[in-house]
Amino acid sequence: MDADNIKFFSGKRIPIETHRVRMVHRATLPSPNERARIIRAAGYNGYLLAARDVFLDMLTDSGVNAMDVQQYAAMLRADDSYAGSESFFRLRRTIEEVFGLPYFLPTHQGRACENIITNTFIGPKNIVLTNYHFTTIKAHVARLGGQIENMIIDEAFTPQSDYPFKGNFDLQKLTSAVEMFGRDRIAFVRIECGTNFVGGQPVALENMREVSRFCRGNCIPLIMDASLLSDNLYFIKTRESECRDKLLAGIIRELATLPDLIYFSGRKFGCAHGGGMVTGDEKLYEKLRELLPLYEGFWMHGGMPAREMEAMAVGIEQTLILDVVAQVPLFVEFLGKLLVEAGIPVVRPFGGLGCYIDAMQFLDHVPREQYPAGALAAAIYLAGGIRCAEMGVLSQQRNADGSEIFPPLELVRLSIPKRVFTLSHMKFIADRFCWLFSNRHLIGGLEFIEEPTVQRSYFGKLRPIENWPNLLMAQFSRDMPGGI
Repeated sequence: MDADNIKFFSGKRIPIETHRVRMVHRATLPSPNERARIIRAAGYNGYLLAARDVFLDMLTDSGVNAMDVQQYAAMLRADDSYAGSESFFRLRRTIEEVFGLPYFLPTHQGRACENIITNTFIGPKNIVLTNYHFTTIKAHVARLGGQIENMIIDEAFTPQSDYPFKGNFDLQKLTSAVEMFGRDRIAFVRIECGTNFVGGQPVALENMREVSRFCRGNCIPLIMDASLLSDNLYFIKTRESECRDKLLAGIIRELATLPDLIYFSGRKFGCAHGGGMVTGDEKLYEKLRELLPLYEGFWMHGGMPAREMEAMAVGIEQTLILDVVAQVPLFVEFLGKLLVEAGIPVVRPFGGLGCYIDAMQFLDHVPREQYPAGALAAAIYLAGGIRCAEMGVLSQQRNADGSEIFPPLELVRLSIPKRVFTLSHMKFIADRFCWLFSNRHLIGGLEFIEEPTVQRSYFGKLRPIENWPNLLMAQFSRDMPGGI
C-alpha cells in the first residue's frame, strides 16, 4: 500500500487495515468510581495497574503487538533442542536475508542486548554519543561508570515543528563532542532508529550515512538500535525523496551496511518475544558471543524459546511489506489529527510507535517538579480507563545532589501496538482527551510517597497535590451522568 494510495471515506483520510480480525480479547471499562479507587491504590503510576483494570492499554507496544496466523503456524514447527535447533538456523537465515549480515546472536529482549553491549564496550569515564537516549541504555552505561550524551538536532525539542526527521544527529554537535571528550574516551556512537523519547521521530537515511562516514573516519564503533526500525523504514520511504521508488528490502539492506553492530527488541521489531544482535564483523561477534551464556543462556537461543524464534523470523520477513509497516504510522496520524482539530498540543510531524502529547502545554499551570506528564497520564486513566506512558521528569533519575533532571520535553506517549486497536478506539481516546483538555484547569500535580533510587517511574508511588482527582471526577459525573 503506497502512501499515495490510501483509501478515503467521506472526505477524510482513513487508514484501512489490511487484515481481518478472527480472534478477540475482551476488554472491560471499570466504572468512574472504580477507576478512582484503582489509580489511587496504584500510587497514580500506570506501571502498577493490573491489566484487568485497563480498558485500552497504550503503555507500550513492547511484547503486545498482535501476531498473525503465519507466525502462530510457524510456532508449531519449533525445534526445542538445546543446541543446534532448526529454529535458530531458520531465524539466522532470515536475519541474513533481510539485513545482508552473517553473524547473529539471539537474546530474550532488547535490553539484554544493551547489557551485553555495554559490558563489552563500556569502562569508567567512557562516553556514549547518541541521537537520543532511552532510559535502559542510559542506566546500563551509568552502571558501568560511563555517561551518555545526546547529539540530536535542535528541531527535536520544538514539539509542533514540522521538520520531517527530528531524530537526526546534529553533525556539528557530534564533531564538537569528539573534540571535547577526546576520541579515546568515546566507547561508541549509538543511533536510535527512530527516537522514542522525542516523539517517535525518524532518522533520515542520508543522516545515517553521514554519521557512519564520521565514525569510520574517526575509528569509533557505530551501533544501531533497530527496535523501532519498522516505522522508520516507512518514514524513509515516504519522506525521503530519493527512497520513494525503492523497495523496503533495498532500504534496509543499505541501512545495515552503515553501523558496525545492530541490535533490536523483537518485542517491537518482529512482533514476537525476543531480541538479537547482528553484525558483519566476525571478531566483534565472537567477543559478544562470549558473554551470551553468562547472561542469557546458550548462544544458539539466548533465552528465547524456539517457538518465539519461529514467530520472530516470520515477523521480520513481514517488515519488508509496506502495508505492514504503514499501519502504525497511519493510525498515529489519524489519532493525531483528531487531537489537533480539538486544539490539543501533539508532537508533530506525527511519528511512529504512538501519538505523543505535549504535557507542558496541556498542563501549563502545573510546575515541572510536580510531574505534569505523570499527572496527565493519571488523569486520562480516570477519564477513560486508558493507560499510557509518562515521558518527562518522572522518567529521569535525580542528580547526585537530589535535584531533579528536567529533560527538554515533557510528553505523554499513547503507544499503538500493531494490529491491536480499531479506529473506534482512536475516536474514543480522542473524545476522552478532548474532555480532559476542556477541564484541564482541574488537574494538579503529583508528589512521591515512595521513590526508588533506580527506575522510579516503574516502581514509585505518588499522590496528588491537593485533591484534584476528586474535583475532576465530580466534573466527570456532571458531564457524563451515564458513568462511561
